[in-house]
Amino acid sequence: MSDVVSNIVDADPIETREWLDALSSLTHCEGQDRARFMIHRLLEAADKSGVSFEGGFVTHHRNTIAPHEEPDYPGDLALERKIRSSVRWNGVAMVVRANAKDKSLGGHLASYMSSCTLYEVGFNHFFRAASESFAGDLIYFQGHITPGIYARSFLEGRLTEDQMDCFRQEVGGRGLSSYPHPYLMPDYWQFSTVSMGLGPIQAIYQARLMKYMDNRGLQPLQQRKVWAFLGDGECDEPETLGALNVASRERLDNLIFVINCNLQRLDGPVRGNGSVMSELERTFRGAGWNVFKVVWGSAWDRLLNDDHTGLLQRRMDEAVDGEYQNFKAQGGAYTREHFFGKYDELAEQVASLSDEEIQGLIRGGHDPVKVHAAYRAAMDADNGRPTVILAHTVKGYGMGSEHGEADMEAHNIKTMTAEGLRQLRDRFQVPVTDEQLQDGGMPYYQPATDSPEMRYLQGCRERLHGFQPARRTNHETLPIPTLEDKPFAAQLKGTGEREVSTTMAFVRVLSGLTKFKPLRERIVPIVPDEARTFGMEGMFRQLGIYSPEGQKYEPADAGQIMFYREDRTGQILEEGITESGAMSSWIAAATAHANHGTMLVPFYVFYAMFGFQRVGDLAWAAGDMMCRGFMVGGTAGRTTINGEGLQHQDGHSHLFASVIPNCRTYDPTYAHEVAVIVRHGLQEMYERGKDIFFYLTVMNENYPHPAMPDDCEEGIVRGMYLLHPGETDDGKPKPRAQLLGSGAILREVEAAAEILRESHGVIADVWSVTSFNELRREALDYDRRRFLAPGERQERPWVMRQLADRQGPVVAATDSIRLYADQIRAWVPSDFHVLGTDGFGRSDTREALRRFFEVDRYHVVTMALWALAERGEIAPHVVSDAMTHYGIDPAAPNPLDN
Repeated sequence: MSDVVSNIVDADPIETREWLDALSSLTHCEGQDRARFMIHRLLEAADKSGVSFEGGFVTHHRNTIAPHEEPDYPGDLALERKIRSSVRWNGVAMVVRANAKDKSLGGHLASYMSSCTLYEVGFNHFFRAASESFAGDLIYFQGHITPGIYARSFLEGRLTEDQMDCFRQEVGGRGLSSYPHPYLMPDYWQFSTVSMGLGPIQAIYQARLMKYMDNRGLQPLQQRKVWAFLGDGECDEPETLGALNVASRERLDNLIFVINCNLQRLDGPVRGNGSVMSELERTFRGAGWNVFKVVWGSAWDRLLNDDHTGLLQRRMDEAVDGEYQNFKAQGGAYTREHFFGKYDELAEQVASLSDEEIQGLIRGGHDPVKVHAAYRAAMDADNGRPTVILAHTVKGYGMGSEHGEADMEAHNIKTMTAEGLRQLRDRFQVPVTDEQLQDGGMPYYQPATDSPEMRYLQGCRERLHGFQPARRTNHETLPIPTLEDKPFAAQLKGTGEREVSTTMAFVRVLSGLTKFKPLRERIVPIVPDEARTFGMEGMFRQLGIYSPEGQKYEPADAGQIMFYREDRTGQILEEGITESGAMSSWIAAATAHANHGTMLVPFYVFYAMFGFQRVGDLAWAAGDMMCRGFMVGGTAGRTTINGEGLQHQDGHSHLFASVIPNCRTYDPTYAHEVAVIVRHGLQEMYERGKDIFFYLTVMNENYPHPAMPDDCEEGIVRGMYLLHPGETDDGKPKPRAQLLGSGAILREVEAAAEILRESHGVIADVWSVTSFNELRREALDYDRRRFLAPGERQERPWVMRQLADRQGPVVAATDSIRLYADQIRAWVPSDFHVLGTDGFGRSDTREALRRFFEVDRYHVVTMALWALAERGEIAPHVVSDAMTHYGIDPAAPNPLDN
């Protein structure tokens, strides 16, 4: 009910009961659909009568599932309590022992202490591992709770004490990562989640990919579930809640969110003046999710059952989160006075309870019976909706008020005093002696292998197919076509006089791959909402756009050849205007080999400007999760998408991409380069099994493409090759220069070489640089090898070998900022000069923009002449004359300043 209604005292309980009984009878006799219809009609009538419901539909602050609706608990509660206690203790021990070595290591205790029961009920009864016949559930663990997950794996025998003692000490190779990092623990963690908000949105698109794979016959769904654990404070991240409608629209009943509502973020209450659980309930219900609240533990059942006046419920509803934090932090006496004591009748109701008993009235997220009931309901929900469980907990539960329980500083607690550890031991009845805790001691506790709790723990996991978390490391390989095969062959021949863009060349390669039988079903094209911009609309009819409901309408362009076709078995993921969502789709597909045992080949095509800049955090997570696939930045460069202006023009995405260690980046100019790069990526990732992914940029500018020169394939892959060797007409010695170009500006460089030869008598070699990033990557490795093996001969990096015997200064020009090309300066064996597009973009013609940014052919010519003059090979006035001739104004404003 709304917040307004929840605080109204019931003036006529008998009439209320009659209405509720009528609804109950209707539901029982005629079913939920009829009841839902009747409620809808009542709401319509209320709206017409002017009866509004401010704040949306929010139920009372109590458990969604009533005690009499709870299923029998399937496990041994006493043994599970011992297991939870052992896990909690060992999680604390691991962090405390690490910080005893070095206080800078850090760690978090309070988050897992609040969510332990939420995880343990799942581990014991719900989280199914992968087996030969079942692909397993997927779990997005909340990032800050890793100590507890490691502690459970320690009890299971998966981790040793030595490994536990290397928590956050990874350099030696035996350590445990601070948070879930698949890159650092590739056979353990599945998902990178600690950058808050990224786990929830990835979980939504992961669940959608599972439906996609099922509908396309690639991988049966098998009733698998995606579980995503997150915090209430994390829900302030736009990525957390921004895609909730996707989950309901796609009918993702395989998705379960569990939100740990401990009411506290890093610095204080999430909603101190309100109720975050009510806020989240309203949000999720409005988005079409099933909502199950787990608010109060079983000890509250009797009190609620005796609440004949509704006063206890009223008090629960009106208390704000800041108060709830105080009730736990200040103890039972405080709660008696300030919670129950607000109304005399309530104070009387708990008069027989001691302060300790009031303090022991736990919240629902710490009661396995209540948690199990919600999990069971989520698993059994068959209405086609995703489910969220809102679990009320206490941050730092069990740590004591002096060590973070419900405290403002709970998130930063990473160690405990000896007295605090004794209190923790006593609270959870861990069999550790005072002597073991003396002098800063903090032993792990490992019950005997044949103890009842260890046999129980192992038995639970055996019934659920094995251990979690776990990540597959053995992956299939895929057959890759040769360059002579159809997907690539046509792109090697050149286009003659016909003008096309590299975007079109890429789309033809992609289209060819979808026709290559061994790969065609594995290709996953992904676009946010720009398929027509990238010339991909032809694939709409050919491949279909994935929609779980098919197409219920005739598209407006049905009469056209390339009409918009949605299909239940469609291959294209056309995501709408959401770069974050499209990136999450790509990540799900790019990790399908590890999470589903099915290798997919995803191509995510987007505006280059809105790729790494907009979703850089997700791109970094993709590296952590060892994604395999292609990211394609369309309309790349600062001057190619000329009419779009500042917000759309990319001059730096390659630098953003370069910071991700396992991302390989390329900026091709010609169709044959695109073909070679895509095939190389397919080989590296899907034939040789490397955990890397590729970023290449393509452009919307049309021009003729030459046939692929001989013997250039290696150079394209390594980062540069000689496109046009400079030749003299008469064989006489002349000044020479080395011109490097990439992407959109390579053609300006080619034109500059012609001008230098014909108008200035300078011979220029023209190099196509497909990747300054890859040249630098190899060169850095060369420097490291030289440093570590002084005196030993090392093979020089590619850029040095290519330019070693070439004469003249080196001039590089790109459609990116100068730093992109400048990063190879240390390995260029000559004086090196760089032109680039520093500054904000603008709208104008391509010619005007290239002149403004000083990267057009005339600036390349003038820069080469100036470099030769600096070396004394030509007279200085040649440079001045050229500037005058080409209309270059020395007083022109610096693009970086304007």
